[in-house]
Parts: sequence; C-alpha cells; structure tokens
Amino acid sequence: MANGPAALSGYLALRDALTRGELTARERELLALFTAQRNECGYCLAAHTFRGEKMRIPAEELDQAREAESPDPHTRAVLRLADAVMAHRGRVPDERLAEARADGVTDAQVAEVVAHIALNVLSNYFNHVAEPDLDFPEVSR
Repeated sequence: MANGPAALSGYLALRDALTRGELTARERELLALFTAQRNECGYCLAAHTFRGEKMRIPAEELDQAREAESPDPHTRAVLRLADAVMAHRGRVPDERLAEARADGVTDAQVAEVVAHIALNVLSNYFNHVAEPDLDFPEVSR
C-alpha cells in the first residue's frame, strides 16, 4: 500500500476513524481475523492471530472467531452479522438484520461491521497482490 500514497492515506483514515466507533478493540480484532479467514489471507490470518494473542484473547476464542462464533453473545452477533454481509455481498436478509438487532447490535455497529469488512478486505487483497513474506507465526487454515 505504501506504493500508493492515496490508497494508504484512505486506509489509515478509515482505520483510525473506526477505532473511535462503538465496537470494542476485541470485536474489531476478531472481525479482522474472521475476514482474513473468509478471504483466505494467510498473512492477515497470521497477523491478526498474533495480535489477538497479544491482546490475551484465548486461542479457543480466536479459532471460534474464524468461524463467526464466540462465547460472548454480543461478539457472536457481530461476527454472525459479518458472516451474512460477506456471504450475501452486503445484501443481508432482513431476518438476519433483525436477529443482530435483537442480540443487541446497534445501527451504528451494523455500519461499523460493514466498514470493518471493507477495511479488512482492502488489507487482505493488498496482501494477496503483494505476497509479502510472512513475518508472523504461521497459522494453519
């Protein structure tokens, strides 16, 4: 991304703005991990697993997040919404949105989930194109 200053600037602006949203740092990290899994981005999967470990998220929870699951009900609702967004390319069925809202996901958080997916897809795709050397512990897919 550094080769495209405008792309890098846009990525950083969105990333920084989302840190001031309603989703917790833990939820944001698990969303990044889930998105990396869905996009088969080995680099991002390794990076976000490593970061999750540094945040003291248990290994079992990191593994669960890769499949849109969590022991925390709100985090599970966020991840399942993300799964629906990605599976339906943004055309989330009304009943799935209703389930997310019933599970405590606010309208602002719905918007943030979509924005986090976009942010992480951008990162995943850049890593697919650039094929950087893996400088994190490898994670089996």
